[in-house]
Amino acid sequence: MYPSSWQDYALIDSGNFEKLERFGEYILIRPEPQAIWKRSLHEREWKVRAHAKFVREQTDKFRFTDDIKGGWSKSPAMPDSWNVQYKYNALNITLRLALTGFGHVGIFPEQGSNWNFIYDTITGWDIQKPKVLNLFAYTGAASVVARSANADVVHCDASRPGLNWASHNMELNNIKDTRWVYEDAFKFVRREVKRGKKYNGIIMDPPPYGRGPEGEKWTLQEQLDELIGMTSALLETKNSFFVLSMYAIGLSAIVGLNVAKSYFDIKEPAYGEFMLSSEQGKDLPMGTFLRFTR
Repeated sequence: MYPSSWQDYALIDSGNFEKLERFGEYILIRPEPQAIWKRSLHEREWKVRAHAKFVREQTDKFRFTDDIKGGWSKSPAMPDSWNVQYKYNALNITLRLALTGFGHVGIFPEQGSNWNFIYDTITGWDIQKPKVLNLFAYTGAASVVARSANADVVHCDASRPGLNWASHNMELNNIKDTRWVYEDAFKFVRREVKRGKKYNGIIMDPPPYGRGPEGEKWTLQEQLDELIGMTSALLETKNSFFVLSMYAIGLSAIVGLNVAKSYFDIKEPAYGEFMLSSEQGKDLPMGTFLRFTR
């Protein structure tokens, strides 16, 4: 597995269904349903060190949904938004973070291993302008990485605030000429297949469930097979890569691998569990990944 290259992120501790994290110079407490163990550090140390804490108003600690309400409590020193740096070999990017109403901050730190893979793969090709499609692209960190590697990027997401945030990340890195697509990923992929479009890279980070701009419903377990089947028609047969991330609790990395094997000839896939290394020794699982090149 590609290691991530964070200096501006650290998992300090986890336990009691929460995690204590450092993003740049700020330390946050956020819910974490898989942290069922006891904390290593005393609760008092968590409270003293944290600049902000997000609390979800829910009774089921094991399952998070977007319709669960919550809120931040924060110290006066905690800004609403700030920037962090990510560096890997010649890659050096700036990403905007913010305290959102649903407890996210704009990045998933474990994705750093995917960013390194994307950057190394694209820069290793002798192609002037490879084409990359980023589906469910969120705030666009992977799009920034692909553009930094000199790829043409199509960034597709069904969230207008997400697209605005991604655009801001591009501006922070002085990057232009990204194609922004505000649309349900299924609808866009279907049209691209009909148009006969081809991409050298496809990045896919589908949520467990969600809705498109026009109320389109998405459920990972019901629609992943169809979506990967369609994207297989878009990926070039050589000088290409595919990245799939899944955050549905209970779905093994082998699930994503088996779906992909139904549509792609995969020689040497890398797949497994994302993990955040903890300063206290209790590493935190964070979803699964599948990556391959051809």
